[in-house]
Amino acid sequence: MSKRTTVLIFEDDTIILEVITVVLTDLGFHVEVSETSHDIIQKVESTQPNIILMDNWIPNIGGVEATRLLKGDDRFKHIPVIYVSANNDIESLAAQAGANDFLPKPFDLDDLENIVKKYMNN
Repeated sequence: MSKRTTVLIFEDDTIILEVITVVLTDLGFHVEVSETSHDIIQKVESTQPNIILMDNWIPNIGGVEATRLLKGDDRFKHIPVIYVSANNDIESLAAQAGANDFLPKPFDLDDLENIVKKYMNN
């Protein structure tokens, strides 16, 4: 990667957050994190991420509403959002939110790596 790729993760489970951060950092990504979603627009403005991983159960407004806010903003709607959740209905929730893709929890670390790389090659 010539330009440092930034991944912004919205996740309130610190163990999952730590695992994802370690894996993506080891792959050469710059990782920024947030444990709440109410300030998604401000977080995206300040971090300028290339991709976002969004938990469904993120505190304050939740993943669906946070993703809708982001995708409704012309400045940021182009940023790929990967919806991450243990919810059985993750595919439907991701579609409802306007996310680009989804990754069910628990996930295999290879699946995490592959889905992030998929959107970095677009």
